[in-house]
Amino acid sequence: MLTRRTLLALSAATVALLAAGPLAHAQSAADATGFVVNLGNQMAAVVNGPGAPAQKMQQMQPLIERDVDVDDIARFCLGRFWRSASPQQQQQYLQLFHRMLINNIGGRLGDYQGVSFAPTTTTERDGNIWVGTVIRRPNQQPANVQWVVSYASGRPRVIDVVAEGTSLRITERSDFASYLARNGNDLNALLGALQRQAAG
Repeated sequence: MLTRRTLLALSAATVALLAAGPLAHAQSAADATGFVVNLGNQMAAVVNGPGAPAQKMQQMQPLIERDVDVDDIARFCLGRFWRSASPQQQQQYLQLFHRMLINNIGGRLGDYQGVSFAPTTTTERDGNIWVGTVIRRPNQQPANVQWVVSYASGRPRVIDVVAEGTSLRITERSDFASYLARNGNDLNALLGALQRQAAG
């Protein structure tokens, strides 16, 4: 399911633009950079701050829910199976995805003690803003992480995190598709696996 590499990247740091003029593009890029810097600094403060992992997870959750479009990521990860799922399955899946993501991030907060966060370059691709950052930890090589920011909801929200060239949501979509293929494309089997992972 969610890989350690992509979850660590997310824990450290998760179309209307095409119709705008050049000044709006520049402003959106600057806004997106400030948004990511603010989010990254808040997440780093939680990771580096006092408190037990459970307390830090409680502090991290509202940041993730506010600034990461978890529902959008979840729908993308499920791919074509989202459209064939019943409304009840869709609702259950979204709930499980939120729980699993928060639990896995919270369980790895200790791995990022001493983290620091700095922006690099910002570019526009496919109507979204890609904000580059460098994540540093003691005794570790710096990690290049890009945050994909969408304004589709009317305000900036993270819809993907790309760590060293590896996309969180594309990797997870591939993992889900592989799991479903091994289990007869039975969405209930995936929901059961997500339930177990979320509970763990």
